[in-house]
Amino acid sequence: MPDMLTTIAEIDGRIAALRENLSELIEQAAAYSGAADEELMSQRIADQEAEIARLMKQRDALARSTS
Repeated sequence: MPDMLTTIAEIDGRIAALRENLSELIEQAAAYSGAADEELMSQRIADQEAEIARLMKQRDALARSTS
């Protein structure tokens, strides 16, 4: 069980880092202009959001397996 908690803690750390990065990307997107820049930033934001969702699912599955 301690190994599982460490894994969950690591996932939580990665989620926090991704959320911080996502916040920075959103701020950058507000500063950019031009269709190509907006499309690139939109894709990067979508990628970060997808990774957060994937990690949250993984964390939830790990948490359920320890219950």
